[in-house]
Amino acid sequence: MYPKPEQHLTPNTYAYEAGPMVKATGFREYDARWLFGKEINLMGIQALGLGLGTLLHEMGVKPELVTGHDYRSYSSSIKFALCTGLMAAGVKVHDIGLALSPMAYFAQFDLDVAAVAMVTASHNDNGWTGVKMGAQRPVTFGPDEMGRLRDIVLSGKFRHADGGGYRFVEDFPKRYIADLTNRPKIKRKLKVVAACGNGTAGAFAPQVLEALGVEVVPLDVELDYNFPRYNPNPEDMKMLHAIADKVRESGADVGLGFDGDGDRCGVVDNHGEEIFADKIGVMLARDLSKLHPGATFVVDVKSTGLFATDPVLIERGVKADYWKTGHSYIKRRVTDLKALAGFEKSGHFFFNAPVGRGYDDGILTAIHVIDMLDRNPDKSMADLYAALPKTWGSPTMAPHCDDEVKYGIVDKTVAHFEEMVRKNEMFTGQPIRDLVTVNGVRVTTADGTWGLVRASSNKPELVVVVESPVSEARMREMFKAIDDVIRVHPEVGAYNQTI
Repeated sequence: MYPKPEQHLTPNTYAYEAGPMVKATGFREYDARWLFGKEINLMGIQALGLGLGTLLHEMGVKPELVTGHDYRSYSSSIKFALCTGLMAAGVKVHDIGLALSPMAYFAQFDLDVAAVAMVTASHNDNGWTGVKMGAQRPVTFGPDEMGRLRDIVLSGKFRHADGGGYRFVEDFPKRYIADLTNRPKIKRKLKVVAACGNGTAGAFAPQVLEALGVEVVPLDVELDYNFPRYNPNPEDMKMLHAIADKVRESGADVGLGFDGDGDRCGVVDNHGEEIFADKIGVMLARDLSKLHPGATFVVDVKSTGLFATDPVLIERGVKADYWKTGHSYIKRRVTDLKALAGFEKSGHFFFNAPVGRGYDDGILTAIHVIDMLDRNPDKSMADLYAALPKTWGSPTMAPHCDDEVKYGIVDKTVAHFEEMVRKNEMFTGQPIRDLVTVNGVRVTTADGTWGLVRASSNKPELVVVVESPVSEARMREMFKAIDDVIRVHPEVGAYNQTI
């Protein structure tokens, strides 16, 4: 029998090398993330594989699984440790090698395999590792599955089985690239900055965009797992500013930035202005609703209020569904509602049939942006952005808050605002018009200005976002008021960035 994992072991000791270590907090709401070496060791990864294989049998899923790994110095070793655990549980593993997360999701369809386990730390700093998992394409695990997996792994109640195996799928990236590029080339002459932050997308995104017929201006496309300039994270202002500088320098029509595992895309317009992903979502919803009037779009609670108030979308009968932040939540909601697409402020976009397969793919998002420009040959990216009603919004701000306490603080914050509503109290000098509590709390005042507080699912952080359709001053007033509410808790630390 495999040993029951320990919560903490000291590196460079016999115990650390002789048994599995798995910290419980690594099991997040919709994927798994750990600091490799400090919170999980290789035997802990084996235990995770055994636990996942056990869960697949428990769920009645055929014991076959697609896996791949991102470009980190340690990701390959983690993947092979995961594979040994999976095989010990009787799972046949199809390894597509170095890959993007959406490449692994595509492989579920292309190889006709129900389950997936993609080894990636996404945009997290070096030192982090993780696994994105699913057992029903195109959706990935949510809290129920992640909770059950955690219980199996931490209890050590594994199901060993014969019949496991390993197969390396040769040249799989060619199949993924062919799937994206087997289509007519665009008609408009476009110059596009492709920024990859030295992450995995650098191996694939530039050649896909070139195959569409655009002129590609590469930026940090050389693979380098040291990430010498910045983390590959298109929500990070450092990366967005680097893209903006390259757009202005090259005279590009648009800048497109991809995160570490290629499932997100950030956009900079032809003037070098960063456009937050939720606004890109509104622009794409406008474009797609021309072709599909009456479509439903799922958006996360961090996103702009324009999905519900934009006159163009209202005229076309678009239905907006605000839902929980997180790629698994939005992906599942898109599937359940048969929505045309789903948009997250973080840059995860989910295009469903007939414009996609329902999973998040940053390169496919880039293709939809390019198609939007191609369908509007007389308009620049800046023109399309300027056509939206004006709002003033913040980036996603993340004050530090330990994993062990962050959910409790959010619960107290929700209760604080619910009590204000019960007492008909004013907030920022205005009545509270709406309170959305599907994921943390989103409080909207009478003039449409809103603020959000939720717990990050990936890091020891809270998440704060504010927006106002009135003025920048109202946006800042909302931020200060929200910050004052969470600052009563001394566990809330400094922000990663602020306005």
